[in-house]
Amino acid sequence: MVNAISAAAQTQPVAPSTKTSTQKPAQAEPKPAATDSVSLSPAAQAMVAAQQEARETSAQTTQEASHGDSQARRLLAKEAAAKPAAK
Repeated sequence: MVNAISAAAQTQPVAPSTKTSTQKPAQAEPKPAATDSVSLSPAAQAMVAAQQEARETSAQTTQEASHGDSQARRLLAKEAAAKPAAK
């Protein structure tokens, strides 16, 4: 439902300042973006790679192996070797 506004506060117009300012308006000067670099140790890189491989599906592993990914080939060979032992 819409109600009409019956009374509104009236404001007085503000006269412009007669003083002249010697200051320039504050402008944000563009600052170069801070660049922080992070380098991972070889052990940390191996952990990241292992986590990525663990999240990967077997179809992705097979596809990567067919495109020459040696890590994917090793994983497929390891899985193939483990299958007969499981029977």
